[in-house]
Amino acid sequence: MIEKIKILELVNSALEGSDKFLVNLKITPDNRIFVDIDGDNGVTIDDCIAVSRAVEGQLDREEEDFELNVGSAGADMPLKLTRQYRRHVGRELEVVMVDGERLDGELREAGDEDILLVVPGGKKQAPQEHRLAYRDIKSARVAIKF
Repeated sequence: MIEKIKILELVNSALEGSDKFLVNLKITPDNRIFVDIDGDNGVTIDDCIAVSRAVEGQLDREEEDFELNVGSAGADMPLKLTRQYRRHVGRELEVVMVDGERLDGELREAGDEDILLVVPGGKKQAPQEHRLAYRDIKSARVAIKF
């Protein structure tokens, strides 16, 4: 089986010097490698191709067969890294807390330890600010509106 640390080093090397970063890396027992990347200014298909080529060029199929999939951390994927939260300041988030509470609101700030989410109020209720520690957030996704 291909070692995760080796793939991690190859991906990080391929992303070095860019605004792109690794969000998720998964390797299955049958050597299917899944790499999800994101960027401070988004990710293009060309970015994914470049990372795929850089990683694949350093692996030997004669030594070990594998399948490599490089994709962007899509809009439907939960935010995992502080850097992702920072990228989405000003956007609507759907947040589920560890205790099960759900909050939908605008992400106003993303600090090192927490975020500031502003939940709209009702007719007679002012918007509410919630400072949420990352450790208390079970999942957070960018709300997709049509």
